[in-house]
Amino acid sequence: MRPFVPFFRNPHLLTIAGNYWRRNLNEQRFPVETKFYDTEPDVQVRVDSQAPRGEPAAHLLLVHGLEGSSAAGYARSLAQAALEASCASHRFNMRSCGGTEHLSGRTLYHSGQTSDLLAVIRQLPRGVPIFLVGFSLGGNVVLKLAGELGESAADLITGVVAVSTPIDLAACVRQLGQPSNIVYARRFVARLKERVRVKERLSPGVFDLSVLDRIRNVYEFDDYITAPAFGFGSADNYYATQSANQFLERIRIPTLVVQAKDDPMIPFAVYDHPAFARNPHLRLIATDHGGHLGFISKTQPRFWLDQVLVHWVMETRNKVSARFVS
Repeated sequence: MRPFVPFFRNPHLLTIAGNYWRRNLNEQRFPVETKFYDTEPDVQVRVDSQAPRGEPAAHLLLVHGLEGSSAAGYARSLAQAALEASCASHRFNMRSCGGTEHLSGRTLYHSGQTSDLLAVIRQLPRGVPIFLVGFSLGGNVVLKLAGELGESAADLITGVVAVSTPIDLAACVRQLGQPSNIVYARRFVARLKERVRVKERLSPGVFDLSVLDRIRNVYEFDDYITAPAFGFGSADNYYATQSANQFLERIRIPTLVVQAKDDPMIPFAVYDHPAFARNPHLRLIATDHGGHLGFISKTQPRFWLDQVLVHWVMETRNKVSARFVS
């Protein structure tokens, strides 16, 4: 694996660059087919799919982060890299994301909501390896799902990748509340509040909009909105039950986790989890730099992360295929 040489050494500059750096996705060569999958009564999620010519080597199901969508730059550039490696790409939008607020019934999404993703996996074509790739909050979702499925995951999924993942939601929300992260926190809170307002216009009576003025941070949003809406009671219980670190020991399929030690939103101490030493199915790549989803390389290829992930996917696919042949 080629070492990561950061374009910037400042983690905030890397984080911002990762978010705004232009990414190319060739939609003429690889036309996008947008599909809407029924996941439960009155709920549909949107998936933007692209395929190479001929039988794909693998299906990659990409899951975005908090208040993101299938249009996120990191998802677009990985989709391009996957397609060039003859893999099909499916950019998954969490419930109510990607312009689907009107398709999500009376609900939004949360950090541990795995049921929609599982429903889509079950509807993908069989016979070709399926890999899940989660970014940030999406990483928490894919790791949690792999752990929930345990031994049975291998019947549906070949491997899992998680990048810049808040595996301990409580610790990461506390980190997000640090003064140095105020720009990110304000952006997240503003977008979360607007999503609630949009949902309330579509489905009046679901949320009490009067509480929005009291919400100043992500913890308060989860305590006032997310936890009550999904029956968790409080933000503390929501974090305790939905964090991926509770499920790492149960993962039984090949899993790659990529995390920068200088991620401003995720204290690297959360990765001092015994599962990374005890569970042979987990592999952690920890880089000194990278910020949050900011793996922009000083040298070519610019998007270091895409090359690492596609290489791991193909290597894992070949190992699994060889095992079946032998």
